Amino acid sequence: MTQPDLARPEQPQPKAKRAASATRRRGATLEHALLDAAWDELQSSGYAKLTMERVAERAGTSRAVIYRRWRNRSELVVAAMRYRQPVLSGAAPDTGTLRGDVLALLRRASARITAIGPDTVIGMLSDLLSADEAFNQILEQLLRSGGEVMSGVLDRAVARGEARDDVSPRVARLPLDLLRYELIFTHQPPSQRTLEEIVDEIFLPLVLRIDT
Repeated sequence: MTQPDLARPEQPQPKAKRAASATRRRGATLEHALLDAAWDELQSSGYAKLTMERVAERAGTSRAVIYRRWRNRSELVVAAMRYRQPVLSGAAPDTGTLRGDVLALLRRASARITAIGPDTVIGMLSDLLSADEAFNQILEQLLRSGGEVMSGVLDRAVARGEARDDVSPRVARLPLDLLRYELIFTHQPPSQRTLEEIVDEIFLPLVLRIDT
C-alpha cells in the first residue's frame, strides 16, 4: 500500500506574502504609526528609558525604519510631541485684554508641559544641547512659533490701544522665554504666581502704551 506523502506540507507562503504586502504601511500612515508608538512609549517609560528599539517594537517595525526619518531619540520625541500635543498649538487666546491673553497663553503652555512631563522636556533639551545642528533647528522653530503667537496677541492689543506698536521680537517672546527658563532651572512648570509676576512685573511694563 502506498503511504501518503506526509513530508510535503502545504505551502501558503505566497498568499501570506501578498497579504503582508497589501497591508504594508507607507508614507504618512507609517510615520503616524511611528509617532504614536514614540508618544505611547514616552508616556509608559519616560524619556530616560525611551529607546529606538522599544519604539520600533511597539510600532511593529525595525529601528532602521525610524533612523531613516529621525537621527536620534531627541528628534523623534520632538516630532512626537509636535504631532500629539504641541505646546503652542491652537489659536492665540482672546480674553479682551493683553494681560488676560498672555496669562491664558502661559497657563495653556504650562498645562501642556505638565501633561508631557517636565522631565521629558528637560531630558530632551539636554540631549539637544549635545547636538549642535539639531539644537539650532529646534531653537529656530521655538523662536519662530513663539514669535508668531505673541505677535498675534500684541497685534490685538495694539488695535485696542493697549500696547505700543514698536515692540521688538525679543521683547514680544519674553513671557514664553521666561516660562522655559523657569522650567529648566526648577524642573517643574511655573506656578500661577510666577506666571502672574512674569506678566505683571516684567512684560506689561515693557509693552503697554503710555499716553503723555
